[in-house]
Amino acid sequence: MEAPELQRLVERISIEVFGKPFLHQAAFNSRLRSTGGRYLLGTHNIEINKKYLEQFGENELIGIIKHELCHYHLHLEGKGYQHRDPEFKWLLKKVGAPRFCTPLKEKAPKRTFKKILLYECTNCCLRYQRKRSIDTSRYVCGKCRGRLKKIKEVIQE
Repeated sequence: MEAPELQRLVERISIEVFGKPFLHQAAFNSRLRSTGGRYLLGTHNIEINKKYLEQFGENELIGIIKHELCHYHLHLEGKGYQHRDPEFKWLLKKVGAPRFCTPLKEKAPKRTFKKILLYECTNCCLRYQRKRSIDTSRYVCGKCRGRLKKIKEVIQE
C-alpha cells in the first residue's frame, strides 16, 4: 500500500464510519516506533506506522485509522479528544476502534553484552569501574584529586 491508497482508505473510513469527511493528509511515517499512528494537533494530519500493516495486516491498520480519526473528529468539534476523556472512550466503543494497538514483534535482539571501562588514578592508584566513559581531561580522582587514566575496556557476554 502506498501513500495515495492510504489517503483514500482514511477518507473512505471517515465517511462510512463517522459520516464526516477527512479533509487533511494521511501518510506513512517510518520513524514511528512504539505507536501505530498519531494525530497531529497543529496540522490535523494523521501519520500511520507502516510496520503494523506489514506485520498484522489490513484489519489492524483499519483499527489504527479509526482510533486516529476519533482524535481527529473530536478535536475539530472542540470535544475531549485525549485518551482519558470520556467522549473519546465513548466514540472508540461506538465505532469499534481499539484503545491500544497490538505491540510490534521485535526484529533485532537486544544487546546481551556489557561494556565495562576501567580507570585508574595516576596518584593514589584507586581504580574506577564505569559503564559510561569519563572525560579524563575534566574529571579527577574523588579521593586525592589526582589525574585519571583509562586502563582498559572489558566486554562481558
